[in-house]
Amino acid sequence: MSIFQRYAPFIQDFIYQNDWESLRAIQVAAADAVFHTEENLLLTSSTASGKTEAAFFPILTLFSEDPPKSVGALYIAPLKALINDQFARLNDLCREAEIPVWHWHGDVARSRKERLLKEPSGILQITPESLEALLLRRHGIVARLFCDLRFIVIDEVHSLLRGDRGGQTLCLIERLSTLAGVQPRRIGLSATIGDPALTGEILSAGSGRKTLIPQIRESGIRWRLSMDRFPIGGTAKVEEGSRSADPDPEKTDTAPEHADPGIGFIFEHTRGKKCLVFTNSREECEAVTTTLRQYCEARNEPDRFLIHHGNLSVSFRESAESAMKDDEQEQTTVTTATLELGIDIGKLERAFQIDAPFTVSSFLQRMGRTGRRGLPPEMHFIIREEIPEARAMLPATVPWKLLQAASLVELYRKERWVEPPKTDRLPFSLLYHQTMSILASCGEMTPAELAARALRLPPFHRISREDYRTLLRHLIATGQIQKTEEGGLIVGLAGERQINSFKFYAVFKENEEFTVRSHAQELGTIVRPPPVGEKIALAGHVWIVEEIDYKRRLIQCEEVPGKVPAYFGECPGDIHTRILERMRELLRESDVPAYLKPHAAARLAEARVSAHHSGMTRDALISLGGEMWCLFPWLGTYAFLALERFLKIKCAKSLGLSAADSSRPYFLQFKMKVSRQDFFRVLAEQEQLPLDPMELLYPGEIPLFEKYDEFLPPELVRKGFAFGILDINGMKARIREWAAAENGGSGNTHDA
Repeated sequence: MSIFQRYAPFIQDFIYQNDWESLRAIQVAAADAVFHTEENLLLTSSTASGKTEAAFFPILTLFSEDPPKSVGALYIAPLKALINDQFARLNDLCREAEIPVWHWHGDVARSRKERLLKEPSGILQITPESLEALLLRRHGIVARLFCDLRFIVIDEVHSLLRGDRGGQTLCLIERLSTLAGVQPRRIGLSATIGDPALTGEILSAGSGRKTLIPQIRESGIRWRLSMDRFPIGGTAKVEEGSRSADPDPEKTDTAPEHADPGIGFIFEHTRGKKCLVFTNSREECEAVTTTLRQYCEARNEPDRFLIHHGNLSVSFRESAESAMKDDEQEQTTVTTATLELGIDIGKLERAFQIDAPFTVSSFLQRMGRTGRRGLPPEMHFIIREEIPEARAMLPATVPWKLLQAASLVELYRKERWVEPPKTDRLPFSLLYHQTMSILASCGEMTPAELAARALRLPPFHRISREDYRTLLRHLIATGQIQKTEEGGLIVGLAGERQINSFKFYAVFKENEEFTVRSHAQELGTIVRPPPVGEKIALAGHVWIVEEIDYKRRLIQCEEVPGKVPAYFGECPGDIHTRILERMRELLRESDVPAYLKPHAAARLAEARVSAHHSGMTRDALISLGGEMWCLFPWLGTYAFLALERFLKIKCAKSLGLSAADSSRPYFLQFKMKVSRQDFFRVLAEQEQLPLDPMELLYPGEIPLFEKYDEFLPPELVRKGFAFGILDINGMKARIREWAAAENGGSGNTHDA
């Protein structure tokens, strides 16, 4: 019997009605796994390849043959908008089979939720935060609600692999399974998985099942891709034409005179089309939207630009989504990562990316928003660069954003490389959250019972029982947890204040604004401040953070010269070492990628000449004259951060190092008193000594990054940063590489 014949009749009718000539390979493979095995399943293929149908066609077939006695399938997605979108798709499919489809999040009517609680059945679509609330507030009915749960489908699973939110999702699946006495099969869906085997292990953690990963051969997809460089504040005109095999998008409009060249290009090539413009931050999203709307005003034209980011109200976001879904409206939405995931926004014609994304995964997701309904995927990179001063030193003459953008594309185009999951964190903030949630939902527990319940959850496999005892003692001392006369543990008064807030359901930080001051002068506001000693840009100047008052949301700073280094933490600024290494390779190569437009190609050629003459791709340490040096480690964000601290804390005295100025993760400038040979000798000697990662924290430093770090004992915050954030192994490997090159007498570094 073929897979099509095995499907339920209403599924077959759906396929006929939609004029599908044949099933896609991923749909055949998924159905074979669901029908003929009891294992978990990871479906990874390109955007719009039919993964959702591949998962649900066989599930719905099984439900039509043997209806579940409770909610039978749980669909977990990272965004409410994605749930709403998939709800409409599944509802149409399931209506004829009389399989209910429910969705549950903050915008769903209470009456609808109550109906589900009375008649648990079918498919429930939910976000991790709403599932947390359900387990916490409706603990007593979880068993009845999910007693016959057979499948858990996790959409956009890649977005849940690199932080506390993904860990929370795995914890919730384990807690739900324990409470309901079930062991549902897990199905992960994603278009951008870097290490499918490792992702499969994460997906299966605690389930007692293996994960099947069908190998699908996809036909090549032709991209319409261009990348050009635009000077910021310059007067250079955008050259027409393209070096790409695909034609340049036709110009449909003219920007006002003296417009910003890069933003003007977007304005000129979006009229009469439906487009997305991706930015890398909320602040940039607002600024670009404002500028584009000003151009409309200057031309006396109606506003044709929408905005979409996480800090906007629900009504603003839904208005943009609704307008984009309407094929009759030809508008452009400026957005952040909020429209990166798989919400269907109709016939999207082209996407623009301002500067470089931080990850290959993000690039692929953004590119994948286009290319649906028969159109080829189309993206145009707008690389905006300040024109280097005539006497600028070497690092400032390198087009870092252009190199990063091209390297992301090349890594996938030539190697199919995507960032692998990060599994070596110490998620103490998440551990606090899950400890409080378990205690609040289950009631009084002994310390041993609580430890057993919490530490068996998959994300906490690296956390010791001794560290957990340290956490519990601190939570008791601070009133988060209270010890009863019988020796049990319950939620304390301070803990009640946390868990009774709706904000407790989420483990990611909200964008709460901090006021920035220098002495008595107020400079403005920022979100998610860096730790003391790091730099920020505000009001046209650079400031070093001297003090942070988290209760009053207040930052005290002093003005300093220089540029702001790339930030780090559980945020998009985490750039993988492989990307930096590919940037170095790009400077060494002679081939020019076909998608580079003339200005970008010329800028790359200039950079290659400069890199060759300076030796920056051969020698990690370059003299800038006198005592000034520049180090090019070609390391990712967290390995670079470890190296930066290693130099300052372990090597500075021996090197006579001073005036260190970091542009993380690209380069580090400093003054030093010794020769380059002594520099590498000192690093090699220090690398060979035993190194406790805790030694790379500054005295008294408590690096608060995650949402609940403020409730942790300081020693665990420091440990989580030292052992879970800093890439000590990556740093040490690069130092050993330098030492080997020096001992070989070449004076050159080798590719990692």
